[in-house]
Amino acid sequence: MRPTQLQIIGNDLAIVWDDGQESYISLPILRRHCPCAGCAGERDIFGNLYKGPDRPLTARGAQLLRIDPIGGYAVQPFWGDGHNAGLYTYDYLRRLGALGDGGSPPAVT
Repeated sequence: MRPTQLQIIGNDLAIVWDDGQESYISLPILRRHCPCAGCAGERDIFGNLYKGPDRPLTARGAQLLRIDPIGGYAVQPFWGDGHNAGLYTYDYLRRLGALGDGGSPPAVT
């Protein structure tokens, strides 16, 4: 499963998938579910979660400047506040799109 088109439409990232499905993910939701270690954290071998402090989402933080492909499996968003550490796999994006505007973030894989 791969996106054939990625486009910012208003306050959403619109994705057309190679199976014909479409996903619309609001930019604030996309940013809040950033999978990078600083935002989502990372676990040690004992299962302890380590992550940076929670920060409020600003208007610049939810402004998507560009989104670059990474290999054949992910995209890297560049946000208005300079954050760009998150790599969103295609599978993760598809699961985020299925959440709508609520719900818990899907597990990062």
